[in-house]
Amino acid sequence: MSAVREIRRHSLAAVIPVICFAAIGYFAYHAMEGEHGINAYTRLTLQIQDTKVALADVTSERRTLERRVGLLRADGLDADMLEEQGKRVLGLLRPGDRVILGR
Repeated sequence: MSAVREIRRHSLAAVIPVICFAAIGYFAYHAMEGEHGINAYTRLTLQIQDTKVALADVTSERRTLERRVGLLRADGLDADMLEEQGKRVLGLLRPGDRVILGR
C-alpha cells in the first residue's frame, strides 16, 4: 500500500510542473508563430521596406510624368516636346528624319 501511496504522491507533485511547462510552451510558441508574434513582425517589416521602395519608384515616375506634362501645357509649351509627342502618337515622320530607337 505504501508503494501506491508514494507513486500517487509523486505523480501529484509532478502535475503542477507539467502544467507550467505546457503553459510556457504554449505561450512561447504563440510568441514566435502567432498572429502578432516575432515572425509576423519580421514579415511585416520586410513588407514595409518593399512598399517604401515601390513608393519611391512610383514617386520618381510621377515627378517625371508631371515634368513632361508641364512642358506640354499652353503657358509653357515646348515645341520640341510637342513635335516628339505628335510623332509618337501619330507615327508620322518627315522625309529626312532620322529615328533613334531608345531603350
